Amino acid sequence: YYLRRFLDFLKGLLSKTDTGKVAVSRELLTFFKGVLKTFEEHRYLLDGNINDADRKRILDGLGEAGSDFRQRIYKDAFSGNKDELSLQDLQKFIDLGLEYCEHAIRANRRSDKLYDAYNLMTVENEDEVSISYLSEMLEGQVAALSSGYLSSRESLELLDGLKASDLFRADQYSYLLYPNKDLPLFAEKNTIPANEVSQSKLLSELVKKGNTQIINKDVNGVFHFNGNFKNASDLSEALNDLDSGIYSSLSEDQKKKVLRVFELVFNHKAFTGRSGTFFGYEGLGSIYWHMVSKLLLAVQECCIRAIDEGETEEIIGRLLEHFYEINEGIGVHKSPKLYGAFPTDPYSHTPQGKGAQQPGMTGQVKEDILSRFGELGVVVSNGQISFVPALLRRGEFLEEKKVFTYVDLNHERKELDLAPNSLGFTYCQVPVVYTLASKNAIEVIQNDASRTISEGSALSKALSKSVFQRKGEVLQINVSVDETTLR
Repeated sequence: YYLRRFLDFLKGLLSKTDTGKVAVSRELLTFFKGVLKTFEEHRYLLDGNINDADRKRILDGLGEAGSDFRQRIYKDAFSGNKDELSLQDLQKFIDLGLEYCEHAIRANRRSDKLYDAYNLMTVENEDEVSISYLSEMLEGQVAALSSGYLSSRESLELLDGLKASDLFRADQYSYLLYPNKDLPLFAEKNTIPANEVSQSKLLSELVKKGNTQIINKDVNGVFHFNGNFKNASDLSEALNDLDSGIYSSLSEDQKKKVLRVFELVFNHKAFTGRSGTFFGYEGLGSIYWHMVSKLLLAVQECCIRAIDEGETEEIIGRLLEHFYEINEGIGVHKSPKLYGAFPTDPYSHTPQGKGAQQPGMTGQVKEDILSRFGELGVVVSNGQISFVPALLRRGEFLEEKKVFTYVDLNHERKELDLAPNSLGFTYCQVPVVYTLASKNAIEVIQNDASRTISEGSALSKALSKSVFQRKGEVLQINVSVDETTLR
């Protein structure tokens, strides 16, 4: 999902350059050509579903290219020689990479309109690699929305499906990191199905002889692996320690089958750590607030894209409903009783049945700042600052006058009187005041007391540069906002 987003960004970046070739290390170019060759040779598979055998062939091609590159560097280091890589070949590589990424995204779409996130690989034999999936998870939906591949309607279907899924937690009106689940009781763990024992010559022989090195049978007739095994390596070692005289007739294939049963019982590759075993510390039933803020930012991007692409008012409106609901669910306006703490304080997560836990600033603040500036409509494009509050609601504007306190570029605390039907914030420590009006306009107050008024929503490049560089030339920006454009 994120690789698709990056490749799409890189494609746009390269389209703006006139450079035809670049010099790269010879070893890297060889690796590049190996990956590109594999992509090209198997491109025809993207027209349908990729089966286990085809998946193994693609994996081998990519893996061998990477392995050869790594081993060469480990053995001989970089030679220092440079060869030319044409930008045309790089563009071809990016285009093919996008096709593979988009095929994977389509393949991971579920019937409930959500998207699988973690694909579990199983090497079935020398010729096949199969794929299975973990349960739905919030980070997977955020990644799908952020990929830029979904249409506005598909994004809306995902969000509708998300709210109807087991990830939605109604009491906090927000989303779990993973679905809550009931853990098996202690006595239900490490139990081997009886049919697996009867179908295994080795396990059956061990039980018959009363050998408990590998398997035990309890008083209820239930089979269990030796409780001292921590992993498959311990089991393999124990299998090798079996009496060769008694069990010599049992083949290596029988040992492999026992290892398969061991993985069937414990399913180690699907273990997700504390999220699937703990009752706190971002464990079962927990809302992880940083991921919810990532969701908010991703949905905001989808809303802005839908507006820019001229989608129907129904789709835009329903996307915005999800955006506003997710924003409210994050909690800054919740009561302390519901939030479980002061709602303006940052917390890591909220477990099932408890209030917010683990206080402290996380990376969540990054997404929340970006989301708020996006909601206010602050846009930077081609070196110019624009104010296009397409997501801002009429209710954000003051109903009565208020004093806005901020810290200016000289680190001095300043106060600004805000009138009814206005709101204020700072951008690069320059106060920006939005006021409701009949049309868009911008007034810039500079440090020489001059005032410049212009129609529209964008600052000039010169004034934008001055704001970015915090020169102190721009004292205040007053933006008249056409109230018919607000929500």
